[in-house]
Amino acid sequence: MSSTAPKDSLQTHYDAQVTALQGGRFKDPFSFLGAHAYKNGYEIRVYLPAAKNVNIIINDKKVIAKRYNSSDLFIATSNEMPTQPYKCNVEYANSALCFYDEYSFASSLDTDAMYLFNEGSLEHAYKHLGAHFINQQGVDGVRFCVWAPNAASVSVIGEFNLWQANRHYMRFHPACGVWELFIAGLQPDTCYKFSIVTQQGDVLEKADPFAFKMQQAPGTASVLQQQAAAISLSDSELKNRQKRNHIDAPISIYEVHLGSWQRAEENRYLSYSELADKLVNYTLEMGFTHIQLMPISEYPFDGSWGYQPVGLFAPTSRFGDYSSFKYFVQQCHKANLGVLLDWVPGHFPSDPHGLHHFDGTHLFEHADIRQGFHPDWNTYIYNYDRPEVKSFLISNAMYWLEQFGLDGLRVDAVASMLYLDYSRKEGEWVANCYGGRENLGAIECLKQVNLRSYKNNQGIMMVAEESTAWPGVTQSVDHNGLGFGYKWNMGWMNDSLHYMQHDPLYRQHHHHVMTFSMVYAFSENYILPLSHDEVVHGKGSLIEKMPGDDWQKFANLRAYYAFMWAHPGKKLLFMGGEIAQRKEWDHNHSIDWHLLEHKSHRGIQNTVQALNTVYKKSPALYELDSSPAGFEWIDNNNNEQSIFSFVRYAKNAHDFIVVVANFTPVSYQEYEIGVPAAGKYKVILNTDDDAFFGSGIKVTANKNATVSSVKASAHGFSHSIKIAIGGLTTIYLQKVEDE
Repeated sequence: MSSTAPKDSLQTHYDAQVTALQGGRFKDPFSFLGAHAYKNGYEIRVYLPAAKNVNIIINDKKVIAKRYNSSDLFIATSNEMPTQPYKCNVEYANSALCFYDEYSFASSLDTDAMYLFNEGSLEHAYKHLGAHFINQQGVDGVRFCVWAPNAASVSVIGEFNLWQANRHYMRFHPACGVWELFIAGLQPDTCYKFSIVTQQGDVLEKADPFAFKMQQAPGTASVLQQQAAAISLSDSELKNRQKRNHIDAPISIYEVHLGSWQRAEENRYLSYSELADKLVNYTLEMGFTHIQLMPISEYPFDGSWGYQPVGLFAPTSRFGDYSSFKYFVQQCHKANLGVLLDWVPGHFPSDPHGLHHFDGTHLFEHADIRQGFHPDWNTYIYNYDRPEVKSFLISNAMYWLEQFGLDGLRVDAVASMLYLDYSRKEGEWVANCYGGRENLGAIECLKQVNLRSYKNNQGIMMVAEESTAWPGVTQSVDHNGLGFGYKWNMGWMNDSLHYMQHDPLYRQHHHHVMTFSMVYAFSENYILPLSHDEVVHGKGSLIEKMPGDDWQKFANLRAYYAFMWAHPGKKLLFMGGEIAQRKEWDHNHSIDWHLLEHKSHRGIQNTVQALNTVYKKSPALYELDSSPAGFEWIDNNNNEQSIFSFVRYAKNAHDFIVVVANFTPVSYQEYEIGVPAAGKYKVILNTDDDAFFGSGIKVTANKNATVSSVKASAHGFSHSIKIAIGGLTTIYLQKVEDE
């Protein structure tokens, strides 16, 4: 070192600091690097691996920095303290660079926000943590922030420093457990990670939990992304959203896996932009009101379908970038289509660059394997009792709803969050503080997510995939509910599919299975789901669940769909179901669109299209989905013929639809049912119609497709009608004229 070398005691201190810097473990870089008072002046210390010569530009003056011994520490001395961020002119073996010293910038961490983060109530944590392009002290660059309270040292590594862990050490804020560093001059689409040294000395390379973009597998890095402005919805768009998601609205959801709905040439994924054209137009053509996307938060393994995400704040780059996904959502809204997104706050995968063991401790997950590990899915369970984890999840929900203007979130696997003993045997779980099986932390987290989501986002819908009889899922939090807007009716789905898989000859013995759903139909705000879960893992496709020969399979499916569209509750159908996909769903391949060359498959597609059309035009089929006033059985006891008949009412009780579903192949020419009022009844849907590849049996010989009631009591009604109904057929009739 030069003659200005420190005295022995200081030299020992410098040697120790250099050793720590070289070793990639340095917890308090700002205490040593940067500008510091020294003797009667100041020292500016920079640590620059592989540098040959270094000059420091201090207050517009160039000062030569001298190498400390043979290390990569360079020291410049000055009589004046830098009053603004200073630059380093650095010569390397084959290049020269000029850049701002990271340790010449003050902290820009918002301490008030960090207080809320530690409290568990920071709704917009994604605006503070992660990597953000900002202007710091007049200089453009990126502020990196990461929560890792138990780490011994954290560095930013990336393409800009050749992934060297000893180049960009971060500043630790012990009050909140957050590490932070501003690096000037970085550009979007640059890859980065955090190098974390644990207290045990292990080195972990972790992706940014708050990254807005991530590499596709097999890459594991986060990618710098300039955060665009959130989608701003106009007053009219907000009103449209509120109207299409309301409890008394017609809601028919098309569930889609973007990677396998349709593929381009050479089995290429369609981009968000292409999907904004093709998928949106198809969904409109089919008459659906909403698109529900299976998870698109970045996930490393295609076979997880997105349900094991690593980048919760990053729309998957499989289909394009952040802006392209925003464009997709905007095109949906221009078409007045709602957009729902599957959201996965129940667990996360074990990938080494992910959240597991993030700072060398069980930071995001419970340390106790009985609380922190899902044996079924080989994933880790969030520690919902930890306030910062709660902030992380609340913030993620806000991010998707606010940044992209989504219509809502469908929350995956809610039951697994609610119960501590979910899928566990006796002795494999830990009771709560009251000795119960309820996961109190998860319950509170879900309540807070729903409260804040509805408060901050007018007109959205929060949907629970909850498969148990947990009370009050769609009750307000104020009334001790979970605060969801809707709940999937898994009971109806399981029972009705079980019934439909029986040979029609034996359905009479299972008649109650189809009527039981009306016992609880109005206990929650329900959505009737025929989702992807019913056509995977060896379950086969919907059409192949139907019994009988090929014609009967299609007739069964048409009748079943029409029964579903008439049953109280909003509707959801997974892609491929609308064309009677024969094969079980495969995420690696497109839907078999070529099946539409066959009349039978086109008939199913036409049926679904017609159902959506009739559904949206008929308030009786949707206005009172959650009220007993909207439903009345005509005959729920005809098990011998396996025929169900009922009435659906609109808010105006004079507006109603009569539904008759025949689930045997036997046809009837004069089937009598009671009706609520005298008058003429017009057939508005018949699944046995020729257009649907049915047998063409007409409900009535009247060319206007109407039938007049007679004053003859039946099924407790004073008037009745007689109709013809084909085998395996569902029909809708609407009163059109008073007598």
